[in-house]
Amino acid sequence: MAITTFRRLTRANLIPGTTSRGVRVVVPLEAVQALAARSHAPLHHLAAREIAVLRVEPAKLPDSQQAPDDGPGSGFSADLDERAVLDRLTGWWRCDAPSIAAGRVLPVTVAGYVVAVLTGLQRWESNGRGRHRFPGMQLAGYVTDLVSPRIHITATTDEDRAAAELLLAARLPSESGGPIAYVSTHHPDPEGP
Repeated sequence: MAITTFRRLTRANLIPGTTSRGVRVVVPLEAVQALAARSHAPLHHLAAREIAVLRVEPAKLPDSQQAPDDGPGSGFSADLDERAVLDRLTGWWRCDAPSIAAGRVLPVTVAGYVVAVLTGLQRWESNGRGRHRFPGMQLAGYVTDLVSPRIHITATTDEDRAAAELLLAARLPSESGGPIAYVSTHHPDPEGP
């Protein structure tokens, strides 16, 4: 595991049993083994050919210089409650909004692990400068312990519940120059041979 991956997971409080000894962070061997053995998200079970992935950093502590109306901040932490998770994941993203809506589900990852699943992406707004937000977005579920894993399903429909159960706590690597990446679900191309 790369040191940056490790730091992101520990800063997001996703690995229980982590202790600090001076400048060293110590993680139980069982936690490392569980994360190393975690399977990849079974994207082939999703109906879309491609889905977007929202890649976030660990939540930052509120800055004493931050104005009260600056909003809740951004990022993910296992210590946040359901409302705070959704508030921190709501934002204006530089993205292809129709592609995100077509995927019907938006996994949220920290360091390549799915920590939350967003749905309700059918409507979007544009700020006129290439950024979009999804006003009907809902939190289908989130993780408070990545090792065990401890999953909280908050979905209100069977479809959203199934997507959250399928994706949460799984590995989902993605590459992008920004917070939104697009990954193939490996569906065969009907136009192909």
